[in-house]
Amino acid sequence: MQIGNQTPTQSVFLPYATSDYQQAVELYQKTGRIIQEWQESLLEQIMARNKDGLWVHTKFGYSLPRRNGKNEVVAIVEMSALNNGLRVLHTAHRTTTSHTAWERLCKLFDQAKIDYKSLRASGREQIELENGGRVEFRTRTSTSGLGEGFDLLVIDEAQEYTSDQESALKYVVTDSRNPQTIFCGTPPTPISSGTVFQALRKAVLFGETENSGWAEWSVEDESDPNDRELWYQCNPSLGTIFTERSIMDEIGSDKIDFNIQRLGLWLKYNQKSAFSATEWGVLKSKPDVTGKLFVGVKYGNDGTNVAMSIAVKTKDGKVFVEAIDCQSVRNGNAWIVGFLTNADVQSVAIDGASGQNILAGAMKDARLKPPILPTVKEVIVANSMFEQAVFKESLCHAGQPSLEQVVTNSDKRPIGSNGGFGYRSQLEDYDIALMDSIILAHWVCAEAKPPVRQKIRY
Repeated sequence: MQIGNQTPTQSVFLPYATSDYQQAVELYQKTGRIIQEWQESLLEQIMARNKDGLWVHTKFGYSLPRRNGKNEVVAIVEMSALNNGLRVLHTAHRTTTSHTAWERLCKLFDQAKIDYKSLRASGREQIELENGGRVEFRTRTSTSGLGEGFDLLVIDEAQEYTSDQESALKYVVTDSRNPQTIFCGTPPTPISSGTVFQALRKAVLFGETENSGWAEWSVEDESDPNDRELWYQCNPSLGTIFTERSIMDEIGSDKIDFNIQRLGLWLKYNQKSAFSATEWGVLKSKPDVTGKLFVGVKYGNDGTNVAMSIAVKTKDGKVFVEAIDCQSVRNGNAWIVGFLTNADVQSVAIDGASGQNILAGAMKDARLKPPILPTVKEVIVANSMFEQAVFKESLCHAGQPSLEQVVTNSDKRPIGSNGGFGYRSQLEDYDIALMDSIILAHWVCAEAKPPVRQKIRY
């Protein structure tokens, strides 16, 4: 009988001296249950120690599609931790999930005929052994865990783990002689609230961390839900815990959801855009504008497209922005020069080495006012001002779908060497140049001083 792939499709494991996994597996087998190969291999890495006897992976994250038995791995680690007298904090996004984890561990101790004391209180369950080993189960909040100390922190439903919760919880293992944090979950969906799990995955896979490990079963890109080979590639418990027939019943009209939940797809967009749809949506309005236009023109970094946007001040002191167009550079600059000639423009900013000097020359030929060609430092300032304007709600827009799509699917990227940042698109089909042109227009508008009226004295 065919079973699922027992080896992670992507993983980062650090070298180790010894591992406690065999003792943990022996303890688990007293329950009468049979551990799967992939679970045992994962435990080997999670419970690996260095030459000083400390955990090799002080942080370890793993992700699998649903119903594969990923929580059983955590339960085995917790059984071993309690058996060794350690203090454990198991946190989950939902109260029902933390309660289920408590029930699971109680059942394992019952099956293994190990005596324990148990406290059942919704959202605050607890199990304690005679040797002092203790595990507490809690629903996560932004203040949970403060003032308490543990040796092991378990982040269940890690895809919902937020930065606020992390700020409250990450210090609970600080005073342990040998601390460890385990992140366990599935890939985030477009509505998942957490950002920490994805950030950990990215950092570990790109070699940006120390003392951290990662394992996942996933597809790299959106795939055909009917591809049975992928079912087995991404689900190590297919053929043992569930069957092909079960997966067939899961296939529906939502292809993306199936890719995330059953094939372990990590979406490359909107997992946490620099600006959420909600944050951008509240800025939509139809304000009364006043004064001249300010224009931002951005030539894309790849030299393919050029985008133009405008900004104008409103009577209530905000800045209204709107995208004009994004066209191929092959179309030339006539459409830009034509707009600048016919509109009531006070100032123009042009960025992009591939075309800014050519457009500046065309503007000179058209007898237009010379544009601003911002330095890298000024671009960094413009990006920072735009971010602050969004969060302070001192910016507004008309709700253009194309602009919303780019802004709400954008990531920050580093610029310069002093912590400056810019943006990049999370969607291949949308050019960040459109957003960059908005940022430039907003910058020149926000920075502009009202024109000084000439006074004539007699």
